[in-house]
Parts: sequence; structure tokens; C-alpha cells
Amino acid sequence: MKINIESLLEDQILVLDGAMGTMIQRHKFEEFDFREGAFEEHHKPLKGNNDLLSITRPEIIKDIHRAYFNAGADIVQTNTFSGTSIAQADYDLEHAVFDINYESARLAKEVANEYKDKPRFVAGSIGPTNRTASISPDVNDPGYRTITFDVLKAAYKEQVIALIDGGVDILLVETVFDTLNAKAALFGIQEVFSEKEITIPIMVSGTITDQSGRTLTGQTTEAFLISLSHIPLLSIGLNCALGANMMRPYLQILNKKATFAVSAHPNAGLPNEFGEYEESPEIMREQIRVFLEEGLINIIGGCCGTTPEYIREISEMVQQYKPRKF
Repeated sequence: MKINIESLLEDQILVLDGAMGTMIQRHKFEEFDFREGAFEEHHKPLKGNNDLLSITRPEIIKDIHRAYFNAGADIVQTNTFSGTSIAQADYDLEHAVFDINYESARLAKEVANEYKDKPRFVAGSIGPTNRTASISPDVNDPGYRTITFDVLKAAYKEQVIALIDGGVDILLVETVFDTLNAKAALFGIQEVFSEKEITIPIMVSGTITDQSGRTLTGQTTEAFLISLSHIPLLSIGLNCALGANMMRPYLQILNKKATFAVSAHPNAGLPNEFGEYEESPEIMREQIRVFLEEGLINIIGGCCGTTPEYIREISEMVQQYKPRKF
């Protein structure tokens, strides 16, 4: 029997996984790890293209998903943060986009199906791309754009088709720094739904870039919410850039204004000068406890620097609390 995630959210706080990239970094992969099989003769360096590992090192990606489920996660994200043709163009791998997303979704769903103790879900990770539709990269030409809405929409649509074909339960438009990019993704998603005559739940998660409380393109948290509230979402939330403590005031805004579920997956604090995250699982747990005591959230997980150790601390704690009402 298919479990309805919307009904679960009425009764419990769901736990999202932690960082995929942090776990991949532990393996210290080399160039050959990104090439084995289909990409051995590729003409460009591929090291760092983590999404490819779903094809070249599938067992390791499955082990990462398994580690998060074993730590108590209800939802894992596919290894597809850079899975659009726009992001893959840096490696001249636009032709591999379907396979990257389909295989990533299939692997995650295969692992989810191993668990019978409680419902487990797979969220298709849809990252922001490395282009922005709202800001010029040239201070001398503020009207210039490196991408158009229609090109973004088409790229997101291609990714979404593959994620759905691969079996995801949820679509997660995440790390949104430009709401116009997110609107392109959501427009593409709605077109796919119409063409396939299906719907699946959509999560959106924005990124407040610093303590100004704004996204990279200048929107406040409330403006971000209002810009997307016409779309029937499963949840809206925040991830990345900030640790839990610094994210709290912006979650309070979402809690007051949002008519659907609220999610959060903060970083493990802020990175030090070496790019390392030093906040321990125990410290992060206690910061997130405040979210729970204030009734701010329905879905909680981790972003950069977090691992299964963090998710275990969080998942054990959330069982003591009731979800935010919406």
C-alpha cells in the first residue's frame, strides 16, 4: 500500500537525510572513479562531478543512502544536485543527464524498498544550477543574463522526467538563491505533470545567504514565501549557508506565514578557514531542539557538513515532539 506523506506530516516530524557531498568526500575519489565504464574515453576531466558516481560507483552511493536510513532518516535525497544539462555542460556531459538522474533515483528507491519497518521516501534533488535568471554577472551591464527562463525550464524539465521515471516519491527544488530559477523549475514540473498525467509532492527550500535575511537575489524570507505560495507545495523551507542557530529567525517567519509544511536542513554551523564544519552532532541537535520546542518545523535534516551521526541525533530527538500545525 502506498503511504501518503501528507497524512504522515499531520502526525509526526519527518527526518530528511544529511549531506551527500560530505559523505562522498570521505572516500577521496580520484579521476578514474568518475570514469569507469561509460566515461573512460571522455575528453574532459570529471573529478568532482559527484552526480556521475551514481553510474560509476553505484554501490557506494547506495551505501550512503543506507547509512542515512539506518540513522533514522525518513527521506533521502537523490545524488542529483548538479543533474541539469546546464550544470553538466561544464563537463560536456549534457548527453548523460537522463542516465544520471534516472540511475540516481533508481538506486535510492532500491535502497528505500529494503526497509519494511516504516515508510521511507526518496526526494529527487533539484539544485539551483550555476546560472541565475535575475542577476547580471557583469556590473557594467546590469541587464545582461547568462541564461533565459525558457532554457532553465527546459533543463529542469529534462531532469524531472528522469527523476520521476527512476521512481522518486517527492521532488525537492533546493538551495534556491534565485526565485526566478525556482519558478522555472516549478513551471517545468507542472508541464511534466500535465504530460504524464500524474502529480507527486513538491518541496521547495531556499537559501538565506547571510544574516541580512535575504537570498542572493535580494528577497527577504517572507517575499520568497509569497512568491511561491500560489503553487500547491508539500513544504517550503530553508537549507544551506547557515547553521541551525542562525537559521531560526527565518524559520519563525515561515512558521507564521506558510500555509503548508515547513522544512529545514541547516549546515553543521559555519565553515572554518579550511572549509571544514566544526559544529558537533550534539551541538546541532540542541540548536534544532529549539525549533521543535517552538513548533517551527515539519521536516528536519542536515546540509553541508552533516553525516549519519548528525541525523541519528536528530531522529532520536524528534520522536519526543509534535509537528508544527499547518
